[in-house]
Amino acid sequence: MKTLLKVMLTIALVFASTFILGRVLGILTEDNVRLWLETASTLSALTVTAVVIALLFIDLFVAVPTLTIVILGGYFLGFELGLLAAMTGSALAAFVGYAICRRWGEDALAKVVREDTQRVEMRAAFEAHGPGMILLARAAPILPEVTACMAGLTRMPLARFAVFWSIGTLPYMGIAAYAGSVSTIDNPMPAIYAALGLYALMWTGWFAYRKWFMHASGKSLAL
Repeated sequence: MKTLLKVMLTIALVFASTFILGRVLGILTEDNVRLWLETASTLSALTVTAVVIALLFIDLFVAVPTLTIVILGGYFLGFELGLLAAMTGSALAAFVGYAICRRWGEDALAKVVREDTQRVEMRAAFEAHGPGMILLARAAPILPEVTACMAGLTRMPLARFAVFWSIGTLPYMGIAAYAGSVSTIDNPMPAIYAALGLYALMWTGWFAYRKWFMHASGKSLAL
């Protein structure tokens, strides 16, 4: 389990560095995202859709304010189209990350974990606990990308990854897109309540999963 956490932390640090770099350079901030979507909305719904998809896909490489993008997508596009754009962009990020790590991750893994036995143990640990991590990945930024990469790295069957990713992602995106669709400039409270509620729900789920894991194995699953 320690090896699994070590690898996940290494991947998380890579993503975190892009987040910090983006903030230092002043790109992909919430204000910038809001401005780009407002500008796109003056052109066409198709343009807004493309921007939402592109921003959520970029999240694979540079951390972006995902929840803000999905809520604004719902606000500018309405619930149905906003949800479709959000799921498309998020799916691109998740499955491209999975494919990249499945195809080229082994060499990088060998540099982080040099012992064959430790790599075998890591794969076994993720096979046992990866589904729960994928389901609750939306509890924190960066974690969705980390779990997608880990799924590819450990060669989790694509169909299995897709099922757990969909179960964990669709309700989250649906609630955020709907909240955005019923919010207005004068009444932004639905979006605010949705953001707070989603984080509270996901963190509660993660806490419960962590408690279960500690009870089952006597080890801490602290990320």
